[in-house]
Amino acid sequence: MRFQLLGPLSVTDGRDLVMLPPSKPTALLAALLLRPGSIVPTDRLRDIVWGEEHPTTAKTALQSCVLRLRRLFAKYGIEHQAVVAVAGGYRIDADADTLDLLHFRRLVARAAASGNDSELYTLRSALALWQGGLLSNVPSDLLHRDEVPRLAEERLRVLERVCDIELEHGRCREALVDLWEVTRVYPAHERFAEQLVEALYRTGRQTEALAEYRRIKGHLRERLGVDPRAELQRLELAILRGEDLGRAEPTRRRAAPSERTAIPDAPSSQDTPGALATPGSPGSLGSLGSLGSLGSSGSPTSPTSPASPGSPGSPGSPAPADREAVATSIAAPIASPVAGPPPPPLPSVPGFTGREAEVGSLVDLLTAERPEGDAERAPFAVLSGAPGIGKTALALHVAHLVGRHFPDGCLLLPLTRPDGSPRPAEEAADELRRALPPGRGTGLSGGRSLLVLDDVVHPDQVRPLLTAYACGAAIVTSRMGLAALVATHGGTVHRLGALDPEQSQALLTAVVGRERIAAEPTAAITLAAACGHHPLALRIAAARLLTRPRLRLADYAGWLRNDPVGWLSLADDPRMSVPQRLDEALQRLPTALADAHLRLAGSPHHPLTTSAAAGLLGLPEDTAEQVIERLLDAGLLEEGQPGDFWTHDLLRAHARRAAGSSVGHAPALLRPPRHGESPQLDGSRPAALR
Repeated sequence: MRFQLLGPLSVTDGRDLVMLPPSKPTALLAALLLRPGSIVPTDRLRDIVWGEEHPTTAKTALQSCVLRLRRLFAKYGIEHQAVVAVAGGYRIDADADTLDLLHFRRLVARAAASGNDSELYTLRSALALWQGGLLSNVPSDLLHRDEVPRLAEERLRVLERVCDIELEHGRCREALVDLWEVTRVYPAHERFAEQLVEALYRTGRQTEALAEYRRIKGHLRERLGVDPRAELQRLELAILRGEDLGRAEPTRRRAAPSERTAIPDAPSSQDTPGALATPGSPGSLGSLGSLGSLGSSGSPTSPTSPASPGSPGSPGSPAPADREAVATSIAAPIASPVAGPPPPPLPSVPGFTGREAEVGSLVDLLTAERPEGDAERAPFAVLSGAPGIGKTALALHVAHLVGRHFPDGCLLLPLTRPDGSPRPAEEAADELRRALPPGRGTGLSGGRSLLVLDDVVHPDQVRPLLTAYACGAAIVTSRMGLAALVATHGGTVHRLGALDPEQSQALLTAVVGRERIAAEPTAAITLAAACGHHPLALRIAAARLLTRPRLRLADYAGWLRNDPVGWLSLADDPRMSVPQRLDEALQRLPTALADAHLRLAGSPHHPLTTSAAAGLLGLPEDTAEQVIERLLDAGLLEEGQPGDFWTHDLLRAHARRAAGSSVGHAPALLRPPRHGESPQLDGSRPAALR
């Protein structure tokens, strides 16, 4: 059993968690656990439990609280962690295995004694122990005044060190994820503000960096009447001068006899992401950082620069008249191409199984000889499907198989920001141009490049890239069908669904191990079915089993049957979560369309027909048909027999949990378009579904 202080005070055995109710015994327990192994004086305990005004019976009442705690320990089988009465007070003993606060401190100490790479991993593990508001269920003003700020400061010191390490290694985008949040929670913390300004500037976002400096400067002057500290002021001056703030200088290789100067080598690969991670998170297959860590420019690049003010359409959709200019600008700055080193290899996908038909088709497409007269159009494939269905994993797996056919390298370019908004085509093109050395990927170097354009939201994000790099090839992943892209540029389409039962078993066996699956073959089948044969769900389940070697497959399958969505998250990374991935998918949709999905997916009647959907939504059949088309295109609905539609079991379970107050708006918002209205590019939604 372990006590959890770094959040609401609770007790867990690693499987079940009991959050203690707000009460005086809970406050007493918190006071003792904050000083594990030390004697806490009775006067101090009375102040914590009752405040400054003690009742006349406080001494007896304190003893009663201790007795109630001992009964609680007996109830959960932790009598060995008894509250000990000693002269002058009480004490409770704990260690790093029984108290998360001590586990956190042990990890921090271990990180300080290790090298940078393992230090970052260990500190991230320590931060993952913090879950929710500190002692939010502990009714003690004294603890919240004196102890909670002290604990929060311990976490902030660790987070500050994590961001320092990320910046030292050029992983500015990973640092930004933490820095945006912490600077909003602690707006007067100058060190975090300094790190955020630096990270923004080093990712090419000078305007945002200066705006952030002005924010902290205004906040300090308004609230405290002081100017930012000297380090922040020097940082602002460096940005205004356009100084280099510590980008790693590329190493040099010996010049070839035919070269007059040396060509910079590609930087070494840093923290190659694994397969068990979430889009938008560090080390995820959905984001995998940006091309700053995969290219050969040696400097970080930005995935999140804002669209230019006043630009028409959505951030990811340039006006049609601008597409040719965008495509031309990508390849324009190329002169005297010289062959340089290829970019670092793409991340691998451990335990990849299944998708044999799609893999074979993609390999044939990308390695086939191109017919004469077709050199102006890049062969490409679109991989579409529901969130977490394995689109990026398949793209990376295929890229590894065909990599030798692309001497200019294979590059991964995320086309969606962490908040789900599309990146403008100009921004993506600029990053790609910096990642590929001059001449590479355009045919001028004599080679070809393979682009993996990940998480595309709109066809106009892709068209300029396909035009500029027509001598290469591309794999496009998207939750959308991208029919307009296929209509204008050809290509093949692969809509991915859930794995077959045999493929699910193969995936679990590859990740968890043959012996463990063979020990519970029936439970393994049940577990795969409880995951809906969904690749992300299977990988999360496999990761949980790997980290808990004593957990029986049958027990885990039973939990999933009771709550098929809630148990598909990993505690050490809240972003590695099926419910969060599905929440994020709904946030990308117009509110009315998301509400319609929740209503249809939450219906017990499946498969659905157009008439049934119209009845559930309270809409005319022609409008309901538009809704179905858009949900099909978004990967949230599947088509069975002609006229029959169904939703994946995990999406249905998520809809039942997420519906709440979201439903009920569809009839008002999902109206037919008024006369003269037409589809817009502001979010790629027609007026009837905005």
